Amino acid sequence: MSLLKNIPYELLLGWRYTRAGRASRRNGFISFISGVSMLGIGLGVAALVIVLSVMNGFQKEVRDRMLGVVSHIEVYAADGTAVADLPALLARLKAHPQVVGAAPFITVQALLARGEDMKGVLVRGIDPALEPEVSALSSDSQAGVLNRLQAGTFGLVLGRDLANNLGVQNGDPVTLVSPSGQVTPAGIVPRMKQMEVVGTFSSGHYEYDSALALMHVADTARMFRLEGPSGVRLKLRDLHQARVVARDLQLDLGPTFFVRDWTQQNKTWFAAVQVEKRMMFIILTLIVAVAAFNLVSTLVMTVTDKRADIAILRTLGASPRSIMGIFVVQGATVGVIGTLSGLLLGLAVAFNIDVIVPALEKLFNASFLPRDIYLISRMPSEPLASDIWPVAIVSLVLAFVATLYPSWRASQVNPAEALRYE
Repeated sequence: MSLLKNIPYELLLGWRYTRAGRASRRNGFISFISGVSMLGIGLGVAALVIVLSVMNGFQKEVRDRMLGVVSHIEVYAADGTAVADLPALLARLKAHPQVVGAAPFITVQALLARGEDMKGVLVRGIDPALEPEVSALSSDSQAGVLNRLQAGTFGLVLGRDLANNLGVQNGDPVTLVSPSGQVTPAGIVPRMKQMEVVGTFSSGHYEYDSALALMHVADTARMFRLEGPSGVRLKLRDLHQARVVARDLQLDLGPTFFVRDWTQQNKTWFAAVQVEKRMMFIILTLIVAVAAFNLVSTLVMTVTDKRADIAILRTLGASPRSIMGIFVVQGATVGVIGTLSGLLLGLAVAFNIDVIVPALEKLFNASFLPRDIYLISRMPSEPLASDIWPVAIVSLVLAFVATLYPSWRASQVNPAEALRYE
């Protein structure tokens, strides 16, 4: 009892009105209308947490698969020519504490023909011995594929979708056409070379699996008449430090080299994902806003029902500010409970979505992510504190704002008018 004496009566009455809509109802039960408001806020917050977590998961999965093909950082000669002193450049780049791997490469565009079928491809010349340091294509089930690229054999490793589109398999011949031809008395004639498909790879990203062809860097230089590798690909310890590392390397190498990180290579895609995520946050926040502003009707009904109580409190000396505080506490309590329950529900689903989704697919005998349509066949999820905190803060702020007008109405009740018919 001594502890209760130290608690302001605004808090005690606000909590009492929250859990008991009418005096005749059994204490401990939440009033129906308050329960509906709590449920709406909780479901809205849970939906926000789950959707943002799934979007984070998709972004991470696609990014990881993309970075299996695209390097963290690429270093080019500023004038577009071949790198002059490759061993010295590799040693200089590996000296940076964030760089864990470096490999030379050549990137050119060409045409790949098989019979009457012809596809535009991005040819990447690589060093099979160094490529595993910067790429995930030679790991797991694809181990040894890159080793089939031997200098002088003019072999090609194609993306799986590119090979399927051309209808070729291992050992089939294809014709590679260089866009920069050679000058003859009859005019400019494109250079063509018949090559053999020695393997295929699958990065899980359709954009690369359908348009990328790998060659040995020496064969690429001979085919396209280049003096050597046009750049170096780098792998970092922490891919999120790519911008900082790229800036450091640019300052160290000077204007003779151009340094580009992975966020610049796919700037449009990542910008589109961020815009989509931001719009989803705004749209789903409206659900929370609708539920939060249900508190207005809840508090208005409570104020109407408690007019006599308000009048008695006023006659006992309660100030309008104290009366307002009672109903602010009631609305804030609904908002806090709804927000916390929504966070718990959302996080429980987000952390266990890899179990929940397969169970639902088995229950309904359906596949939510068919393998032949989507890049991935499982529902990914990655809850981030940077998303969860804004959701909780926005929900609490909306709930608090919704309490202001009804609470102010309660503070303006005239005791004489309220008690006239009591």
